[in-house]
Amino acid sequence: MGKPATPRALPDNEAKAVARMLRVSPQKLNLVAGMIRGKKVSSALADLEFSRKRIALDVRKCLQSAIANAENNHDLDVDDLVVSQAFVGKALVMKRFHARARGRAGRVEKPFSNLTIIVRETAAKA
Repeated sequence: MGKPATPRALPDNEAKAVARMLRVSPQKLNLVAGMIRGKKVSSALADLEFSRKRIALDVRKCLQSAIANAENNHDLDVDDLVVSQAFVGKALVMKRFHARARGRAGRVEKPFSNLTIIVRETAAKA
């Protein structure tokens, strides 16, 4: 006697991966997430591979996780996957201080972000 399993939140042709506590501001992470939205996964991986942004490595890792989830957990075809959604959320913000002149202190905020990537299998074009 247990609680019934919750139904799957995503449709059958989608898979997702979440990267939490990435040490970058949500605004900067959203620039990289915007690069891959709506693209085929092969093209998105190539863009992230050659991006000059530091956080692109972590975004690429999350995208590869979403692809692996789609392939292994949901039996989707990797060649037909498209990045349907890539959205960014705020996580905690570490507050630090920086010593300033005349005994004052300047506030330094070190934000963290969450990244969610959802890949969708599109029908193969005939």
